[in-house]
Amino acid sequence: MEYNKFIDHTNLKQDATKEDIKKLCEEAISYDFMSVCVNPDFVKFASDLLLDSEVKVCTVIGFPLGASTTRTKVFETKDALKNGADEIDMVINVSALKDKNYDFVKNEIASIKKVCKKHILKVILETCLLTDEEIVAACKLAKEAKADFVKTSTGFSKGGATVEAVKLMRETVKDSMGVKASGGIKTHEDLIKMIDAGANRIGTSSGTKIL
Repeated sequence: MEYNKFIDHTNLKQDATKEDIKKLCEEAISYDFMSVCVNPDFVKFASDLLLDSEVKVCTVIGFPLGASTTRTKVFETKDALKNGADEIDMVINVSALKDKNYDFVKNEIASIKKVCKKHILKVILETCLLTDEEIVAACKLAKEAKADFVKTSTGFSKGGATVEAVKLMRETVKDSMGVKASGGIKTHEDLIKMIDAGANRIGTSSGTKIL
């Protein structure tokens, strides 16, 4: 199995420098990772570095809290795509989900997917803040809104990916969507556990170490 193609090689650190992102891109080319995942301000820089490679550029929207307005998230997405992003990882409005404002959550995801068009949209649920019922509800809303993946975590909250959450997400979306596990995946053993649980994409800053 080509484990490298499961990996979104990630650096979302607040203090990441251009040199850090250059190294991230060089490693991604060397290991032929699926993508690099960087903050929006580094999208153009990463896109230029990866121009002649098959490595995609992924970025995050409404990150890490998901509490921006829908209008702001849509603008962020348009700007990221204009700068060369191939894939978008958006954070849902967790408060709206918990308030059972399901129409809002679904419409926000759908609004961003409309902008993404054929570009892959991954929906970050922040599973550590959700009950099982809320995880199921969020997955169903993301599916109805035509998103491409559901994703466990930002890596910036109180917990990351768990085998239980990944299994539940996969059971909910079946084969209709991808499942991305991210947050706290640091070893080859962690990666295998997440893939066995149903993940087909892994977000990690430890990709080179894992392989």
